[in-house]
Amino acid sequence: MDKIYEQTMLFDFYGELLTPHQRSIYEDALYNDMSLGEISQERGITRQGVHDLIKRCDKILEAYEGKLHLVERFARAKAAVCEIEELTGPEGRGDMEERLSKIRVLARQLLEEL
Repeated sequence: MDKIYEQTMLFDFYGELLTPHQRSIYEDALYNDMSLGEISQERGITRQGVHDLIKRCDKILEAYEGKLHLVERFARAKAAVCEIEELTGPEGRGDMEERLSKIRVLARQLLEEL
């Protein structure tokens, strides 16, 4: 996964678990595309302080993912749904019975994820 996409996904899933201060600064860096200098000037803290906080947040979010695996499970579910969509389209691979069988398998996998 590309780093920005990974950070965004982790923040989307676990961002509410950060403190309001951490969440606000991390959001400025990630979503508002503010530089360390801009954030530090706006918040009245050093660039190094902003950098350290962002790195700390990265580690916190990665630790949550390491324990809960929500982003990983979401990615697997999304891939399964995409495959089901492909199998139900007019250009689906294989005969109808084979396609239905694959859809059933994918549906069971999705239910197990839940």
